[in-house]
Amino acid sequence: MRIMLITDAWEPQVNGVVRTMKRVIAECEAMGHEWEVVSPADGFRTVPLPTYSEIKLALFARKAITERFENFQPDAVHIATEGTLGLAGRAMCLKEKHPFSTSYHTRFPEYVSARFPVPTAWGYGFVRWFHKYSGKVMVATPSMRQELEAHGFNNVVSWTRGVDIDLFHPSRRIEEGQPGDPFEGLKRPIFLNVGRVAVEKNIEAFTELELPGTKVIVGEGPQLQELKKRYPEVKFLGAKFNEELATCFASADVFCFPSLTDTFGLVILEAMASGTPVAAYDAPGPRDIIPGSESGVIDDDLKKACVEALDLSRETARKYAEGYSWKACAEAFIENLDPLPVPERKRFWQKIRLRRRKRKPPEKVTEE
Repeated sequence: MRIMLITDAWEPQVNGVVRTMKRVIAECEAMGHEWEVVSPADGFRTVPLPTYSEIKLALFARKAITERFENFQPDAVHIATEGTLGLAGRAMCLKEKHPFSTSYHTRFPEYVSARFPVPTAWGYGFVRWFHKYSGKVMVATPSMRQELEAHGFNNVVSWTRGVDIDLFHPSRRIEEGQPGDPFEGLKRPIFLNVGRVAVEKNIEAFTELELPGTKVIVGEGPQLQELKKRYPEVKFLGAKFNEELATCFASADVFCFPSLTDTFGLVILEAMASGTPVAAYDAPGPRDIIPGSESGVIDDDLKKACVEALDLSRETARKYAEGYSWKACAEAFIENLDPLPVPERKRFWQKIRLRRRKRKPPEKVTEE
Protein backbone atom coordinates (compact mmCIF):
# COMPACT_ATOMS: atom_id res chain seq x y z
CA MET A 1 0.00 0.00 0.00
CA ARG A 2 0.86 3.66 -0.30
CA ILE A 3 0.52 5.12 3.19
CA MET A 4 0.55 8.81 4.14
CA LEU A 5 1.58 9.52 7.73
CA ILE A 6 0.74 12.93 9.19
CA THR A 7 2.49 13.59 12.50
CA ASP A 8 3.39 16.57 14.67
CA ALA A 9 6.05 14.45 16.39
CA TRP A 10 9.13 13.74 14.30
CA GLU A 11 12.90 14.13 14.28
CA PRO A 12 14.76 15.88 15.83
CA GLN A 13 12.28 15.15 18.64
CA VAL A 14 13.24 12.09 20.69
CA ASN A 15 10.20 10.34 22.13
CA GLY A 16 8.17 7.15 21.97
CA VAL A 17 5.96 8.36 19.09
CA VAL A 18 8.96 9.07 16.86
CA ARG A 19 10.80 5.86 17.76
CA THR A 20 7.66 3.76 17.25
CA MET A 21 6.74 5.23 13.86
CA LYS A 22 10.33 5.17 12.54
CA ARG A 23 10.60 1.47 13.34
CA VAL A 24 7.11 0.67 11.98
CA ILE A 25 7.97 2.46 8.73
CA ALA A 26 11.20 0.46 8.38
CA GLU A 27 9.37 -2.82 8.98
CA CYS A 28 6.56 -1.89 6.58
CA GLU A 29 9.00 -0.85 3.85
CA ALA A 30 10.62 -4.27 4.17
CA MET A 31 7.15 -5.72 3.44
CA GLY A 32 6.88 -3.57 0.29
CA HIS A 33 4.71 -0.70 1.53
CA GLU A 34 5.51 2.88 0.49
CA TRP A 35 5.31 5.92 2.79
CA GLU A 36 4.88 9.67 2.56
CA VAL A 37 5.62 11.35 5.91
CA VAL A 38 4.28 14.84 6.62
CA SER A 39 5.99 16.40 9.65
CA PRO A 40 7.02 19.82 11.04
CA ALA A 41 10.48 19.21 9.53
CA ASP A 42 9.10 19.67 5.99
CA GLY A 43 9.65 23.42 5.74
CA PHE A 44 6.37 24.62 7.21
CA ARG A 45 6.21 27.84 9.16
CA THR A 46 6.35 26.76 12.81
CA VAL A 47 5.99 28.20 16.29
CA PRO A 48 7.25 26.62 19.52
CA LEU A 49 4.71 24.88 21.73
CA PRO A 50 4.07 27.10 24.79
CA THR A 51 6.05 25.82 27.82
CA TYR A 52 7.87 23.32 25.56
CA SER A 53 9.97 25.11 22.93
CA GLU A 54 11.55 21.88 21.62
CA ILE A 55 8.21 20.91 20.03
CA LYS A 56 7.37 22.89 16.89
CA LEU A 57 3.80 23.43 15.74
CA ALA A 58 3.38 23.77 11.98
CA LEU A 59 1.06 26.52 10.77
CA PHE A 60 -1.00 27.01 7.60
CA ALA A 61 -0.18 23.50 6.39
CA ARG A 62 -3.50 22.33 4.95
CA LYS A 63 -2.87 23.47 1.36
CA ALA A 64 0.56 21.83 1.25
CA ILE A 65 -0.81 18.62 2.78
CA THR A 66 -3.60 18.51 0.19
CA GLU A 67 -1.10 18.94 -2.66
CA ARG A 68 1.11 16.16 -1.31
CA PHE A 69 -1.98 13.99 -0.80
CA GLU A 70 -3.02 14.46 -4.43
CA ASN A 71 0.49 13.89 -5.77
CA PHE A 72 1.19 10.78 -3.66
CA GLN A 73 -2.29 9.26 -4.09
CA PRO A 74 -2.22 7.23 -0.86
CA ASP A 75 -4.28 4.10 -0.30
CA ALA A 76 -4.46 4.94 3.42
CA VAL A 77 -3.90 8.01 5.61
CA HIS A 78 -2.81 7.71 9.24
CA ILE A 79 -2.83 10.71 11.59
CA ALA A 80 -0.51 10.06 14.54
CA THR A 81 -1.00 13.16 16.70
CA GLU A 82 -3.63 15.71 17.70
CA GLY A 83 -1.46 18.78 16.95
CA THR A 84 -1.75 21.40 14.23
CA LEU A 85 -0.62 19.06 11.45
CA GLY A 86 -3.00 16.41 12.71
CA LEU A 87 -5.84 18.92 12.63
CA ALA A 88 -4.94 20.01 9.08
CA GLY A 89 -4.72 16.40 7.92
CA ARG A 90 -8.05 15.56 9.55
CA ALA A 91 -9.76 18.52 7.87
CA MET A 92 -8.28 17.54 4.51
CA CYS A 93 -9.48 13.93 4.79
CA LEU A 94 -12.99 15.02 5.78
CA LYS A 95 -13.19 17.47 2.89
CA GLU A 96 -11.93 14.91 0.37
CA LYS A 97 -14.10 12.17 1.94
CA HIS A 98 -11.06 9.93 2.26
CA PRO A 99 -11.01 7.48 5.19
CA PHE A 100 -8.25 7.80 7.77
CA SER A 101 -7.03 6.15 10.94
CA THR A 102 -5.54 7.75 14.05
CA SER A 103 -3.49 6.71 17.06
CA TYR A 104 -3.60 7.75 20.71
CA HIS A 105 -0.01 7.81 21.96
CA THR A 106 -0.38 10.08 24.99
CA ARG A 107 -3.13 10.63 27.51
CA PHE A 108 -3.72 14.01 25.91
CA PRO A 109 -6.20 15.51 28.44
CA GLU A 110 -3.90 14.64 31.37
CA TYR A 111 -0.87 15.91 29.41
CA VAL A 112 -2.51 19.29 28.77
CA SER A 113 -3.86 19.55 32.31
CA ALA A 114 -0.36 18.99 33.72
CA ARG A 115 0.89 22.02 31.76
CA PHE A 116 -2.06 24.41 31.67
CA PRO A 117 -5.05 25.15 33.98
CA VAL A 118 -7.41 23.21 31.73
CA PRO A 119 -9.90 20.65 33.13
CA THR A 120 -9.37 17.11 31.82
CA ALA A 121 -13.08 17.05 30.85
CA TRP A 122 -12.34 19.72 28.25
CA GLY A 123 -9.43 17.66 26.98
CA TYR A 124 -11.60 14.57 26.58
CA GLY A 125 -14.16 16.62 24.74
CA PHE A 126 -11.46 17.66 22.28
CA VAL A 127 -9.99 14.18 21.71
CA ARG A 128 -13.47 12.66 21.25
CA TRP A 129 -14.12 15.29 18.57
CA PHE A 130 -10.69 14.81 16.97
CA HIS A 131 -10.95 11.00 16.70
CA LYS A 132 -14.72 10.84 16.04
CA TYR A 133 -14.45 10.22 12.29
CA SER A 134 -11.34 8.04 12.44
CA GLY A 135 -12.00 4.57 11.04
CA LYS A 136 -9.90 3.10 13.84
CA VAL A 137 -8.19 4.72 16.82
CA MET A 138 -5.10 2.64 17.60
CA VAL A 139 -4.08 2.33 21.26
CA ALA A 140 -1.22 0.39 22.78
CA THR A 141 -2.90 -1.49 25.62
CA PRO A 142 -6.22 -3.09 26.65
CA SER A 143 -6.55 -0.79 29.68
CA MET A 144 -6.12 2.27 27.46
CA ARG A 145 -8.80 0.90 25.15
CA GLN A 146 -11.16 0.42 28.10
CA GLU A 147 -10.38 3.90 29.40
CA LEU A 148 -11.21 5.57 26.08
CA GLU A 149 -14.36 3.51 25.64
CA ALA A 150 -15.45 4.66 29.11
CA HIS A 151 -15.02 8.24 27.82
CA GLY A 152 -17.34 7.62 24.90
CA PHE A 153 -15.02 6.33 22.15
CA ASN A 154 -16.51 3.57 19.99
CA ASN A 155 -13.83 3.00 17.32
CA VAL A 156 -10.81 1.89 19.39
CA VAL A 157 -8.54 -1.03 18.44
CA SER A 158 -5.42 -2.49 20.07
CA TRP A 159 -1.97 -1.94 18.58
CA THR A 160 0.88 -3.14 20.76
CA ARG A 161 4.54 -2.08 20.55
CA GLY A 162 7.85 -3.80 19.90
CA VAL A 163 11.41 -3.53 21.16
CA ASP A 164 14.83 -3.80 19.51
CA ILE A 165 16.13 -6.89 21.32
CA ASP A 166 19.46 -6.69 19.49
CA LEU A 167 20.30 -3.14 20.56
CA PHE A 168 18.87 -3.46 24.07
CA HIS A 169 20.66 -6.53 25.39
CA PRO A 170 21.99 -7.74 28.78
CA SER A 171 25.44 -8.26 27.22
CA ARG A 172 25.90 -4.47 27.26
CA ARG A 173 25.88 -4.44 31.07
CA ILE A 174 29.08 -3.05 32.59
CA GLU A 175 29.52 -3.95 36.24
CA GLU A 176 30.69 -1.51 38.88
CA GLY A 177 34.42 -0.78 38.59
CA GLN A 178 34.81 -2.14 35.05
CA PRO A 179 36.10 0.09 32.21
CA GLY A 180 33.34 2.06 30.51
CA ASP A 181 30.96 2.00 33.48
CA PRO A 182 28.39 4.75 32.64
CA PHE A 183 27.76 5.20 36.37
CA GLU A 184 31.39 5.33 37.44
CA GLY A 185 31.86 6.72 40.94
CA LEU A 186 28.17 6.49 41.81
CA LYS A 187 26.94 4.54 44.79
CA ARG A 188 25.03 1.34 43.93
CA PRO A 189 22.33 0.28 43.38
CA ILE A 190 21.49 2.47 40.38
CA PHE A 191 17.84 3.45 39.92
CA LEU A 192 17.46 4.76 36.37
CA ASN A 193 14.87 6.85 34.55
CA VAL A 194 15.06 7.53 30.81
CA GLY A 195 12.86 9.91 28.88
CA ARG A 196 11.78 13.47 28.28
CA VAL A 197 12.42 15.58 31.38
CA ALA A 198 9.06 17.33 31.46
CA VAL A 199 6.31 17.90 34.00
CA GLU A 200 3.82 15.53 32.35
CA LYS A 201 6.28 12.64 32.86
CA ASN A 202 5.94 12.99 36.64
CA ILE A 203 9.72 12.66 37.07
CA GLU A 204 9.62 14.65 40.30
CA ALA A 205 7.89 11.68 41.92
CA PHE A 206 11.07 9.71 41.19
CA THR A 207 13.51 12.41 42.29
CA GLU A 208 11.73 12.75 45.66
CA LEU A 209 12.06 9.06 46.56
CA GLU A 210 14.37 8.10 49.40
CA LEU A 211 16.20 5.13 47.93
CA PRO A 212 19.50 3.37 48.60
CA GLY A 213 22.27 4.01 46.09
CA THR A 214 21.85 6.66 43.37
CA LYS A 215 19.00 7.97 41.26
CA VAL A 216 20.06 8.64 37.65
CA ILE A 217 18.09 10.44 34.94
CA VAL A 218 18.95 10.19 31.22
CA GLY A 219 17.23 12.67 28.93
CA GLU A 220 16.60 16.33 28.24
CA GLY A 221 13.56 18.56 28.38
CA PRO A 222 12.04 21.79 29.70
CA GLN A 223 12.11 20.72 33.36
CA LEU A 224 15.78 19.64 33.38
CA GLN A 225 17.37 22.77 34.84
CA GLU A 226 14.67 23.14 37.48
CA LEU A 227 15.12 19.56 38.71
CA LYS A 228 18.92 19.86 38.67
CA LYS A 229 18.74 22.80 41.06
CA ARG A 230 16.13 21.24 43.35
CA TYR A 231 17.65 17.75 43.54
CA PRO A 232 21.46 18.01 43.54
CA GLU A 233 21.76 14.43 44.84
CA VAL A 234 20.24 13.10 41.60
CA LYS A 235 22.68 12.42 38.74
CA PHE A 236 21.56 13.91 35.40
CA LEU A 237 23.45 12.50 32.41
CA GLY A 238 21.69 14.36 29.60
CA ALA A 239 20.52 12.67 26.41
CA LYS A 240 22.04 9.35 25.35
CA PHE A 241 21.49 7.47 22.11
CA ASN A 242 21.92 4.05 20.52
CA GLU A 243 24.67 1.89 22.08
CA GLU A 244 25.43 4.45 24.78
CA LEU A 245 21.78 4.51 25.84
CA ALA A 246 21.56 0.71 25.70
CA THR A 247 24.59 0.48 27.99
CA CYS A 248 22.89 2.76 30.53
CA PHE A 249 19.77 0.57 30.48
CA ALA A 250 21.73 -2.64 30.93
CA SER A 251 24.09 -1.30 33.61
CA ALA A 252 21.30 -0.02 35.88
CA ASP A 253 19.84 -2.16 38.67
CA VAL A 254 16.21 -0.99 38.47
CA PHE A 255 14.38 1.13 35.90
CA CYS A 256 11.85 3.50 37.48
CA PHE A 257 8.89 4.65 35.37
CA PRO A 258 6.83 7.27 37.27
CA SER A 259 4.74 8.55 34.33
CA LEU A 260 0.95 8.64 34.62
CA THR A 261 0.27 10.07 31.13
CA ASP A 262 1.95 7.55 28.80
CA THR A 263 -0.32 5.05 27.07
CA PHE A 264 2.38 2.36 26.88
CA GLY A 265 5.92 3.30 27.88
CA LEU A 266 8.32 1.93 25.26
CA VAL A 267 11.21 2.44 27.68
CA ILE A 268 9.71 -0.26 29.93
CA LEU A 269 10.35 -2.87 27.25
CA GLU A 270 13.79 -1.41 26.46
CA ALA A 271 14.75 -1.80 30.12
CA MET A 272 13.43 -5.37 30.29
CA ALA A 273 15.20 -6.31 27.05
CA SER A 274 18.39 -5.04 28.70
CA GLY A 275 17.75 -7.35 31.66
CA THR A 276 16.76 -4.54 34.03
CA PRO A 277 13.60 -4.99 36.15
CA VAL A 278 11.06 -2.15 36.21
CA ALA A 279 9.22 -0.29 38.97
CA ALA A 280 6.17 1.78 38.10
CA TYR A 281 2.85 3.14 39.28
CA ASP A 282 -0.33 1.14 38.69
CA ALA A 283 -1.32 3.12 35.59
CA PRO A 284 -2.19 2.41 31.93
CA GLY A 285 0.85 1.02 30.20
CA PRO A 286 2.67 -0.48 33.19
CA ARG A 287 -0.42 -2.38 34.35
CA ASP A 288 -0.71 -3.97 30.89
CA ILE A 289 2.97 -4.93 30.56
CA ILE A 290 4.28 -5.74 34.03
CA PRO A 291 1.79 -7.87 36.04
CA GLY A 292 2.49 -11.57 35.60
CA SER A 293 5.82 -10.96 33.87
CA GLU A 294 7.93 -11.39 37.02
CA SER A 295 10.02 -8.63 35.44
CA GLY A 296 8.79 -5.65 37.42
CA VAL A 297 6.59 -4.30 40.19
CA ILE A 298 3.66 -1.88 40.01
CA ASP A 299 2.41 -0.20 43.15
CA ASP A 300 0.86 3.08 44.25
CA ASP A 301 3.90 3.26 46.57
CA LEU A 302 6.70 3.84 44.04
CA LYS A 303 9.47 3.48 46.61
CA LYS A 304 8.16 0.06 47.59
CA ALA A 305 8.03 -0.97 43.94
CA CYS A 306 11.64 0.16 43.39
CA VAL A 307 12.99 -1.74 46.39
CA GLU A 308 11.08 -4.93 45.54
CA ALA A 309 12.27 -4.79 41.92
CA LEU A 310 15.88 -5.11 43.13
CA ASP A 311 15.23 -8.78 43.91
CA LEU A 312 13.82 -9.74 40.50
CA SER A 313 15.65 -11.90 37.96
CA ARG A 314 17.42 -10.08 35.15
CA GLU A 315 17.24 -13.22 33.02
CA THR A 316 13.45 -13.36 33.40
CA ALA A 317 13.12 -9.71 32.36
CA ARG A 318 15.09 -10.36 29.19
CA LYS A 319 13.10 -13.46 28.29
CA TYR A 320 9.81 -11.61 28.73
CA ALA A 321 10.87 -8.73 26.46
CA GLU A 322 11.83 -11.17 23.71
CA GLY A 323 8.10 -11.79 23.20
CA TYR A 324 7.62 -8.28 21.75
CA SER A 325 8.44 -8.04 18.04
CA TRP A 326 8.55 -4.91 15.87
CA LYS A 327 7.51 -7.02 12.88
CA ALA A 328 4.32 -8.08 14.70
CA CYS A 329 3.74 -4.43 15.65
CA ALA A 330 4.04 -3.35 12.00
CA GLU A 331 1.75 -6.13 10.81
CA ALA A 332 -0.89 -5.09 13.35
CA PHE A 333 -0.57 -1.48 12.19
CA ILE A 334 -1.22 -2.47 8.56
CA GLU A 335 -4.25 -4.54 9.60
CA ASN A 336 -5.64 -1.57 11.53
CA LEU A 337 -5.42 0.89 8.64
CA ASP A 338 -8.66 2.02 7.05
CA PRO A 339 -7.93 2.19 3.29
CA LEU A 340 -10.45 2.52 0.49
CA PRO A 341 -11.30 -0.78 -1.24
CA VAL A 342 -9.47 -1.06 -4.58
CA PRO A 343 -12.47 -0.28 -6.88
CA GLU A 344 -13.46 2.77 -4.82
CA ARG A 345 -9.80 3.81 -4.66
CA LYS A 346 -9.59 3.95 -8.47
CA ARG A 347 -12.80 5.96 -8.75
CA PHE A 348 -11.66 8.31 -5.97
CA TRP A 349 -8.40 9.23 -7.67
CA GLN A 350 -10.11 9.55 -11.08
CA LYS A 351 -12.41 12.14 -9.51
CA ILE A 352 -9.44 13.96 -7.94
CA ARG A 353 -7.56 14.09 -11.27
CA LEU A 354 -10.67 15.35 -13.06
CA ARG A 355 -11.15 18.06 -10.46
CA ARG A 356 -7.50 19.14 -10.76
CA ARG A 357 -7.82 19.44 -14.55
CA LYS A 358 -10.90 21.65 -14.13
CA ARG A 359 -8.98 23.90 -11.74
CA LYS A 360 -6.15 24.50 -14.22
CA PRO A 361 -6.54 27.71 -16.28
CA PRO A 362 -6.89 27.17 -20.05
CA GLU A 363 -3.70 27.54 -22.04
CA LYS A 364 -3.37 30.82 -23.92
CA VAL A 365 -3.44 30.60 -27.72
CA THR A 366 -1.16 33.08 -29.44
CA GLU A 367 -1.68 34.22 -33.04
CA GLU A 368 1.34 34.19 -35.34
